[in-house]
Amino acid sequence: MNAGDDYRGLGWAHGALTVQRLGAMLAPVTFILEDGRQVSPMHIAPWSNEPQAQALPGILRRLRGEWPCVPFGYSVPADGWPEDWARVMGSPEEGEEAHGHSSNHDWQWRESAKGSLSLTLAYPAGSPVGRVERTVTPDSSMPAVDVEFKIVVRHACRLPIGLHPVFRLPAEIGAAALELGSFDHGRTYPHDVETGAELFLRNASFTDLSSVPARAGGMADASRPPLVPDTEELLQIEGLDGTVALANHADGYRVKLSWQKEHFPSLLLWYSNRGRKAAPWNGRHVAIGIEPICSPFGLGPATALADNPIAQSGIATAQEFSPEKQFVTRYRIEASAL
Repeated sequence: MNAGDDYRGLGWAHGALTVQRLGAMLAPVTFILEDGRQVSPMHIAPWSNEPQAQALPGILRRLRGEWPCVPFGYSVPADGWPEDWARVMGSPEEGEEAHGHSSNHDWQWRESAKGSLSLTLAYPAGSPVGRVERTVTPDSSMPAVDVEFKIVVRHACRLPIGLHPVFRLPAEIGAAALELGSFDHGRTYPHDVETGAELFLRNASFTDLSSVPARAGGMADASRPPLVPDTEELLQIEGLDGTVALANHADGYRVKLSWQKEHFPSLLLWYSNRGRKAAPWNGRHVAIGIEPICSPFGLGPATALADNPIAQSGIATAQEFSPEKQFVTRYRIEASAL
């Protein structure tokens, strides 16, 4: 099998999809809805075909769609963080990569069943992870894609993990709606995600996505992206049932994500709303990340393994792995007409 082809695609009665080797990222995906319309809900970064993108870290180079992160997150400096967070925030591990080795390197194609695409990636010798495997299979009966993800470890370990679906948003402000259903509570980021692009009050909690404490006072509606201000923000949601949907009212469709909540107890919402002004973002990046995670805000392995405030509340921020017990998780992305 030729491992040199960077993209492979599949077509089925209800759509077409592409997977790239870099990060094993899934996009574009075109779904054919029951009324015959074609929709493409997965995001592709606007710089993906720009020549200067080749100099970017792997995860950013052709950022798109959905991919798995092992380990999830990256370390940030503890300066200015609340004390209960600052005391558990360790330094980056040697060779640490944003959202893990899986997000930044070319995977290898594997033999797979007809009608599916499968890839694998070996990890560096010093990692507790031996390899990861991913298989993408369209549902032959409807506009939906099923993904199976496997983590094989060399020795017992604990790691933060996450899935990283990033969805396209319409141009019109507030023309999409996040449909989370009931949840226990949400948390705002305890610091600035991007200095100068803050929207939410630091280190606050909420129970309604349409009423999140705002940095400037009052409440902000985080349920209807794209948002009005130029902002870069994260919210962590706890107590979901393992399903969430994004309704794109401008384009008349709903895309639903479902996952195994025992593997990913939290959901991270990444609002990338023109907030990052530096290259390659250049104030033009508008997308919503809807990311099932076992992690504290993606703050990197050291913080995830420590007794951080989220772990103290009884919510796991790292998964247990063992060579004796194979870790396999399954999730699904499906589309329907509004």
